[in-house]
Amino acid sequence: MVRSRSVRTIASLGIVSALSLFLGACGSFGLTSPTSTVSTEPGVAPEMPSSIHADELVGRWGLASYLDPKDQARTEAAARSQCKQPYVIGAGAHGGVIMHLADQATPQELDLKGSPGGKNYIGPSGPAGGEQDREIVSFDGRVMITRFIDKDAATRYGTMVYVRCGPKA
Repeated sequence: MVRSRSVRTIASLGIVSALSLFLGACGSFGLTSPTSTVSTEPGVAPEMPSSIHADELVGRWGLASYLDPKDQARTEAAARSQCKQPYVIGAGAHGGVIMHLADQATPQELDLKGSPGGKNYIGPSGPAGGEQDREIVSFDGRVMITRFIDKDAATRYGTMVYVRCGPKA
């Protein structure tokens, strides 16, 4: 025999569950117009162009890296001496640059991306500052310094110093 008190409890729980579902469904309907362009995804910044253009990076570069910031000047000299075996940054077919990602043997086209904070990044398509990106710490046309966003890659590769070989391309 079923007690009337337990039947009422079960019925009440059923009603509360049904109301929760209906109210939850109401929250999925927005009050914005279908033509609204406002992004509702939290934390996703709109894509911004980089203040550095791909044609400024295309060319031959001496490459070296450092882990200790005190070694920056010495590393720039070491990078300059690498011009006899330069790292070549090519022009991509879609407006990017051809470079290597961390731990990748084959270079691929990477995008130049800007950010609301004024920082510039090089990396695969996607939001600026992604795990596979590298931040362009500084660039003056002759020397470019980059740092990987991924902590593991940054620890292994250090801060990368590119020094342009010969005249600017």
